Amino acid sequence: MSYATLSLTLLFVLIPLILSKTLHLGLEKDTLIATIRSIIQLLAVGYILKFVFESNNILYIFTMITLMIVAATANARKKGKKISGITWKVALTMITVEIIVQSILLGFHIVPATAQYIIPISGMAIGNSMVLSILFLNRFQAELEAYKDETELILSLGGTPKQAIHRQLINAIKASMIPTIESQKTIGLVQLPGMMSGQIIAGADPVQAVQFQLLILFVLLTTAAISSILLGFLSYPSLFNNRMQMLKDKF
Repeated sequence: MSYATLSLTLLFVLIPLILSKTLHLGLEKDTLIATIRSIIQLLAVGYILKFVFESNNILYIFTMITLMIVAATANARKKGKKISGITWKVALTMITVEIIVQSILLGFHIVPATAQYIIPISGMAIGNSMVLSILFLNRFQAELEAYKDETELILSLGGTPKQAIHRQLINAIKASMIPTIESQKTIGLVQLPGMMSGQIIAGADPVQAVQFQLLILFVLLTTAAISSILLGFLSYPSLFNNRMQMLKDKF
């Protein structure tokens, strides 16, 4: 695809701009900012990845993955400001996800140990972990507010913080994982996933494309489970003091 051809795709941006203007939605500025940022960011990343892939240097690979985790952590932590130490807890969750995913993929030689495979798969795993962390934190805090009285009652009857928060924690974990699980139930029927579609457009054998897409789907599934569960169990202890009392400013 040439840059001239690429410029024609801006017609897809023009349509929502016209609709927003016509219906007075007020989304024109945000749409333009999102479009400009996506163009600059993706083109910059494209050239950087080209350099990294060609060099295949472990230091560059590590740097790219570190930047992904830092950016994802900075975005996800905003949803859990009431939870003490949320930054390191989110970061630890994503680091754990990355280590587990790459250990399985590289340890069992499922994919080659090259930048061309490591970086894109890491990006998908970390990105999914970020989304799951945001979903979990949003739902967890909503659950804490909804069942605040129940939590206090269990504590007053001698229950531990883990017992008092169990229902809210499980509900938040399940709610954050449901979108990933449900999307996999209809994959291939309702939509053709991005990675698979991209490979087919590039001329890859459809069966080979399906195999790689299944790899990604399974990676995302384990990413969803680890992210929501680990972040949940890292987060809830900071909602209580040493005397097993609720910290009022956290609820």
